[in-house]
Parts: sequence; C-alpha cells; structure tokens
Amino acid sequence: MDKYILGKYVPYNTIIHRLDPRMKILGMIMLVVSVFLSYGSWTTMFVLSGINAASIFTLMLISKVRLRDLLYQLRSLWILILLLMIINIFVPPVGSIHVIAESGNFKLYAESFLQSGKIILRLLEMFGIAMILTASTTPQELTYGFSFFMRPLKKIKFPAEEVAMTVSIALRFIPTLLEETNRIYKAQSSRGIDFKKGNIKEKFKGIIALIIPLFVSSLSMSDDLAFALEARGYNPKANRTQYRQLHWKVNDTIAIILVILYMSMFITFTAMNFDFMKQSFPFIW
Repeated sequence: MDKYILGKYVPYNTIIHRLDPRMKILGMIMLVVSVFLSYGSWTTMFVLSGINAASIFTLMLISKVRLRDLLYQLRSLWILILLLMIINIFVPPVGSIHVIAESGNFKLYAESFLQSGKIILRLLEMFGIAMILTASTTPQELTYGFSFFMRPLKKIKFPAEEVAMTVSIALRFIPTLLEETNRIYKAQSSRGIDFKKGNIKEKFKGIIALIIPLFVSSLSMSDDLAFALEARGYNPKANRTQYRQLHWKVNDTIAIILVILYMSMFITFTAMNFDFMKQSFPFIW
C-alpha cells in the first residue's frame, strides 16, 4: 500500500474501524482536550504528554496507521518547527529562569527547548489523532456523525446538514488535492522545471507553475462535484433520510467510558497542580 495520506480512509476490519462514528468523534475531542491541557510543571507536562503519545501510538497500531506515515505527513512542517524553535530561543517563554548558556546580553534558557519540545509533541499527537479518525471512518460516516451532533442546532435555524456535508467534502478532498499536487509536480518536472535547485526567483516561478494548475484543477473538480450533486437532486433544505442507520453498541459504550476515565485522569492532574518531580524526589524540595 502506498503511503497513507491524511484524510484518506483505509479499509481494515479493526476494532476501531467497527466503532460508531459518533463515539470516535467524541473520543477525538476528548483526546484533543487531554493533549492541550496545561500542567503545573515541565516534568508533569512531559510525563503526561509521553503517556498521551504512547496511547495515541497504540491506537495507531490497532487501526493499522504506521508511524512512518505520520512522520511523512509532517515532512513539510519541519521548517515551521525549526522556525518555532528559533523564535523560542530568541523570545523565551514567560517565567524562564534556567540559563544554560550566556553571551553578553543574550541568554539561552532551558525553557526555550522545553517549549519547542512541547509544541512538537502536541503537533505529533494532533496529527496522530486526526489520522486515526480519518483512517478508520469513511467520509459518509463522518457526515452522519457530525450531522447527529449538530441536529439540535436546527431549532435555531443552523444549517446543520450543509455544515456536515461541507466538513465531509473537505475531508474527502484532502487526499485528492495532495494526489493532484503530486501529479502536477511530476508533470512540471518532466517539462524541465526544477523545484529543488536554483535561486529564490527560479524557485518562486516553480511554485507558481505548481499552484496555478492546482488552483484550476480544484475549481474544475468543484464544478464537477456541484453538477453531480445537482444531477442527483441534492437539496440540503429537504428532510433527509439515511440508508445506513447508526447503531450504538456495547463496544461503543465501553470505549467512551474508557476515554472519559482517561481524560478525567489528565483533568485531575491539572486541577491538583500535580508535580511528578516533587512527588518522586520530595527530599530535594
């Protein structure tokens, strides 16, 4: 199988694939909450982030999502990560006190690297959660799930069906656009455009040669999709029925209870302002 692309459904018969999409959406939200909670100390943050990362990695293994595919998705973000690290070095986090190097008026704080590590960890965890959800849930199931949660908003005239359809289409088109970008990249390379070498002006021309065809192709696909929906008589304002009904099962109840307990553990550590270092080495403090 080719490298997995974020937003692409991978048909396996795992326990995560068989879960109800509503449970998976709720579980994703709870995992995201546990990822972005703030803690009393750097030690606690990295210990709990490590637990989070191990849990997400386990879910990736169960849902047949490979770690190298996650790193492949992040390949274009390493420059951004490096830039964030440089920014943290020159603009250290508020409250930085541990100096590890000093030159004149410039001080290099340990907290700068800790902050960068926290950002990288959270980025990896967020991408991992998104890949688990999209790899184990079809776009149609995601549409049903989002539509279910937004159904109460219909009472205040919120366009729940339209938003659910938009989210589903957006997720569906992520792998399509990435594949189209790769196709255009190869086509332009075969025509003599070098995207890797040359000065800034030549690289900028290469990017333009990639973006413009991609933009035209995206508009064409949007047009085709609009015509297809119109030809099938799609009316977002009509009362819609579903051929496949969602059924909440025992496994979904067990899974949601486990996720709630998991998130509660992180919230408890946050509320208690727990510090692993003080608890592990009380004689130092």
